Amino acid sequence: MRWQGGRRGGNIEDRRGMGAAVGGGGIGLAILGLIGYVFFGIDPSTTTQVASSLGAASQQEGERGTPSDQAAQFVDVIETNAAQVWEQQFARNGGTWRPPAAVVLYTGGTGTGCGFGQAAMGPFYCPADQKVYLDLTFWDVMANQLGARGDFAQAYVIAHEIGHHVQTLTGASAQMQRAQQAARSQAEANQYSVALELQADCYAGVWAANAARVSGGEVALEAGDIEEGMNAAAAVGDDALQGRGGSVSPESFTHGSSEQRMQWLRRGYQSGDMAACDTGLGG
Repeated sequence: MRWQGGRRGGNIEDRRGMGAAVGGGGIGLAILGLIGYVFFGIDPSTTTQVASSLGAASQQEGERGTPSDQAAQFVDVIETNAAQVWEQQFARNGGTWRPPAAVVLYTGGTGTGCGFGQAAMGPFYCPADQKVYLDLTFWDVMANQLGARGDFAQAYVIAHEIGHHVQTLTGASAQMQRAQQAARSQAEANQYSVALELQADCYAGVWAANAARVSGGEVALEAGDIEEGMNAAAAVGDDALQGRGGSVSPESFTHGSSEQRMQWLRRGYQSGDMAACDTGLGG
């Protein structure tokens, strides 16, 4: 993937090396399990249990701007390029774009507007503070444990989380929460979660389709990049992740199967239009 000449917007909040801010009380802990949209298909109760064992999180604030290391600069370029794409998409569809408050880089764990976040959850988006959270060691997990290698695979993850910010702005996230509250079973509630996650995958494809055009070619896909993205989408399907631990339970899926994740990433890329990403929640 070509990216090193891309524009850097500096919408990065660097908390690496700060350590986790943990305080008293537990009100914020369950929130991350309920409305923190994590990249892995983690059961919300598991997320809450992990966070509860560490205590309640206090909000933190890191250094804002463009970090000097290449790994962080990559995140900056992708976020900036995605914001350009979404500004045009919203204008074309009659909406008003507002970028995420920041992409937060952290190490191990950190306080968020949704409670305590930690690297074991994978990258996630918190709608309460409208920030994307990313521990860069996740790239090693993707490459070495999941077999999802390449810079476009990493860009897909970032774009997926920004897709959740798009859903906050369009109201799809709130719609999903209302539908889950009215669901008659956990399996039905999970179906709404799957719809939201697949739409975020589709939005990642929309970004990829438009990345070169909005950047004048400074950020652009190269040969093999789409295959990297499809491989990453397959690696993080619920069936693939559950299969690594034993049995596969489709009724417990929260993010979609490997085939579904690939399908919706492909649909977004082939259409290049957010209007093509209606998975049942509106788009």
